[in-house]
Amino acid sequence: MAVRLMVVDDHRLLAEALASALKLRGHRVLASAAPAAGAADLVIARAPEVCLLGTAAPAEPGAFDPVVKIKRERPQVAVVVLGPVPSPRGIAAAFAAGASGYVRHDERIEGVERALMKARAGEAAVAPQLLQEAFAELLNPAAQPDDEAQRLLSVLTPREVEVLVRVADGEDTRVIASGMRIAPSTARTHVQRVLMKLGVGSRLEAAALAARTGLLDRAGGHGAP
Repeated sequence: MAVRLMVVDDHRLLAEALASALKLRGHRVLASAAPAAGAADLVIARAPEVCLLGTAAPAEPGAFDPVVKIKRERPQVAVVVLGPVPSPRGIAAAFAAGASGYVRHDERIEGVERALMKARAGEAAVAPQLLQEAFAELLNPAAQPDDEAQRLLSVLTPREVEVLVRVADGEDTRVIASGMRIAPSTARTHVQRVLMKLGVGSRLEAAALAARTGLLDRAGGHGAP
């Protein structure tokens, strides 16, 4: 049975391609539009049975605000989110906002069509594996990394992280240079950049900051030896 739907995505070519493909399969596509910022108002005005709403960044704050608005104004409209491979929390956030389903961007058109049909029927339209991963993540949330440590790691290059680890181990410039197989002048430059990026005035302060934030515990995967 044909579905009366709307396709909205930030990528106009993708929206138009999906709309054309769904029309060829007998569905009534009311509109395809971009960007998704105006999706909610368009859907509220046209009131389709299902809205296929594209998002490029499901992890971004406010990514599912259009879903919330649509469901508040037109609760009878089923919203299926179309996005990249999400984190389990991304799927959970989509459903928490009121979405009826989540379909990956790389899904075949047959899969998209099945999701639309299930959503219209009031069923959860999401691949079982993605749904299981979402529930597992919610029931057993992974420990979140220390925010300050993550911020500090994000501003240092892998080589600067290694320098910081060596500084924290008490190595002087000569030992750092020898261990990293670089010139002492290069090692000295790296140390100065680390101090500058961390906002500290001495090696001792840098080592103390790294230890206090837990940065040293997490530096192994960021270039430390």
